[in-house]
Amino acid sequence: MKKLVVLSGAGISAESGIQTFRGAGGLWEGHDIMEVASPQGWANNPELVLEFYNKRRENVLNVFPNQAHTILAELEQYFDVHIITQNIDDLHERANSSKVLHLHGEILKSRSSKNENLIYSMTKSRIEFGETCELGSQLRPHIVWFGEDVPLIEKAAEQVFTADILVVVGTSLEVYPAAGLIRYAPKDCPIYVVDPNPMIAVARKVTHIVKPATSGLQELKDILLKM
Repeated sequence: MKKLVVLSGAGISAESGIQTFRGAGGLWEGHDIMEVASPQGWANNPELVLEFYNKRRENVLNVFPNQAHTILAELEQYFDVHIITQNIDDLHERANSSKVLHLHGEILKSRSSKNENLIYSMTKSRIEFGETCELGSQLRPHIVWFGEDVPLIEKAAEQVFTADILVVVGTSLEVYPAAGLIRYAPKDCPIYVVDPNPMIAVARKVTHIVKPATSGLQELKDILLKM
């Protein structure tokens, strides 16, 4: 069974109703992104950051996987599918994809602000200010913020390095280090990009399907099943 590695980004979840912030002048619902998605923002106003992600979490809990998520799950019947996502939602899992690596964290988990290895699955939609971990430090969203290391980037690179087919869907390939993952694909590995927007120049030959994730992945599925 061939190994199909998928790099997914905000575009795939946008079709389910999850808001994105890129392309909006660096603003996310009126906030400078660095106010709510950076260690400095957390240090300056943790209550604002917590409330911001509480709203994001509520949004995630009230939307559903779309056809694009479902198609990727269905492809597990034909390929060894590994999804590397920049998204913090759980829509891939809810669509029944079994191998999902979250590069930028998971909105439905919290973690200690003192020890990044103390991670907790959430049983409610909110993290309250004053809510602490077992070490007594404030709980924070289990999200990789701008300026923080991406702990799973090496594992993601290993997955791409062993891919037989690489698919990029719903991402502009502009956010590093995730954008650099395409460089790890083997030289003979076909690369497909599904995105309605113009693609930035990459140093690899790619097949660009200029469609949104849902219709684009349906077209790609038909291509892959004929290979």
